[in-house]
Amino acid sequence: MARSAHAYVRGSTQQFYEWLETSNRAKLPEGPPVWICGDCHVSNLGPLADKKGHVLVQIRDLDQTVIGNPAHDLVRLGLSLASAARGSDLPGVTTARILEELVTGYRTALSADFGTDKSHRPKSIQALLTKSTRRRWRHLAEERLDTVSPTIPLGNRFWALTREERKALTQMIASDSVKPTLASLRGGVKADPVELVDAAYWNKGCSSLGRLRYAALLRVGQGKSSSLCLLDVKEGVTAAAPRAAKAEMPRDNAIRVVTGAKALSPNLGERMMAARLLDKAVVVRELMPQDLKIEINRLSEQEAMELARYLAGVVGRAHGRQMQAEQRRSWRADLSKRHKSTLDAPSWLWAGVVELMALHESAYLDHCRRFALSAAA
Repeated sequence: MARSAHAYVRGSTQQFYEWLETSNRAKLPEGPPVWICGDCHVSNLGPLADKKGHVLVQIRDLDQTVIGNPAHDLVRLGLSLASAARGSDLPGVTTARILEELVTGYRTALSADFGTDKSHRPKSIQALLTKSTRRRWRHLAEERLDTVSPTIPLGNRFWALTREERKALTQMIASDSVKPTLASLRGGVKADPVELVDAAYWNKGCSSLGRLRYAALLRVGQGKSSSLCLLDVKEGVTAAAPRAAKAEMPRDNAIRVVTGAKALSPNLGERMMAARLLDKAVVVRELMPQDLKIEINRLSEQEAMELARYLAGVVGRAHGRQMQAEQRRSWRADLSKRHKSTLDAPSWLWAGVVELMALHESAYLDHCRRFALSAAA
């Protein structure tokens, strides 16, 4: 998180929602209650494959998903894009244009075809999709495991399991509630054998520590028709994102995440399941070679505006497919209100992003100071 202000914004979900609770200026409109991402920053979107390998750009991380206010996703995405623009040394006026494009892309998507992606793709997105569709198992293995061998090498990222953990993983994978789904992931039938080849605790950043997080390598099927499958097994935790009033959601955090994924990101949702492991709720997710995140280094003004419009369209389709036609029309109309005369974006979005940028800049510098002091100790 100390690498850049944009990296800090990605890792500060809790601070974002604390701002929503305390800021007097966070007077956001109340959109129709739908499943939202809850942590809708740029890197949480990217190419995702369905079971058959067909790829679309969708939301790729649903840990924070809740039935909530879609405006929260817009502000979070706007903050992420504004932070990326600052990191690219773009002038402040570009941030205003980014938010204009964000709202345009989102509103357009609310009246589009929710099953396809016919919007204009920036060159960076098209290049990422081309890379995604060309990737195969060896690319995933080299990237995630640093090896193409059917093993998970222990080291800084992967830690040895206790006997209890290995036994629990083996039992979970063989259970009647999990095995049939795993067997069908690679186009097989539910009766196909599923074997745990190797497994390890996955140290995948600060979000993993103190929680269950495992990588599990499976062999699905038998003989020459068998294939390897890499699972991410992750403990479901309580979401920081606030739910809509009177919204009924699963109390089990893993079921909540899987339900939200199926609503927001069908390609990902069909490859996920909720399970129990060591008396805790876990999300079991098949990792596919085509799954990639959007990484931003430096953006030109035109690239930033095109990316904002496109990604907002992705989020708009994810939200819109859950709404009735009348809800979509009303929400689109509400987004057109309360504009500043000189800014073609809602004033609540502009005010929220500006205030959040100031708060995060201060918090980021303080984080860097503490990081430097701890590194020197």
